[in-house]
Amino acid sequence: MFSRKRGGPRHVRPDDAPQPAALARSMGALPERDFGPWDAAHAPEGVQRLDLGSMLIPAVEGVEVRVQAGPEGNVQQVVLVNGESALKLDAFAAPRTEGIWDEPRGELAAALKSQGADPQEIEGPWGGELLVRLQTPEGPVDLRFVGVDGPRWMLRAQFQGPAALSPDNDALLWDCLRGVVVVRDNEPRPVLEELPLRLPREMSDAAQQHAHDHPHEHVHDDPTPPDVSRRG
Repeated sequence: MFSRKRGGPRHVRPDDAPQPAALARSMGALPERDFGPWDAAHAPEGVQRLDLGSMLIPAVEGVEVRVQAGPEGNVQQVVLVNGESALKLDAFAAPRTEGIWDEPRGELAAALKSQGADPQEIEGPWGGELLVRLQTPEGPVDLRFVGVDGPRWMLRAQFQGPAALSPDNDALLWDCLRGVVVVRDNEPRPVLEELPLRLPREMSDAAQQHAHDHPHEHVHDDPTPPDVSRRG
């Protein structure tokens, strides 16, 4: 249901390129918030989290973290599940001070409309969001796309199911999003390149055993359109 798809050409602008002071001032600083998702430099301490490399996922009782990995242990997708709701998380490289969510959100809305859907743009705690109902062979699916701009990273959250319609329907998953920590490495990366994820040792061992025991297991396709935030 959450398989990764690829879209159009990738940005090639390095996110670490130095910016003239005048340009930085004209863009302004990223908004400061007293809630997450957090940059690693400002994350609250004393919270139990699952370390996936560039993302630290808070441990919340009742929420299952499903991590799909390739044969080499490279993480391909991260999905949190609670009841009939799910939350898919992706972290991307971004400039130091410039928010980038507006552009992929517009491209995503255009892709949804091209499929006959009617995405609605709404304002949320982190800015513009997209809410849409897709018709699938299994029935209608409600989705909400949330983008969070951070220093040198952007986190995209995709809610599915009751949680997509309202935070009141699944407070646990929304609390998980507020508790995510993004760990941006020091490597220069093109804008919108996915940040690397890895399996913790115990999960890596379990994944290798599962792949050995279920070599022909099939992963269902994601009902969403091609991933416009993953360029190339």
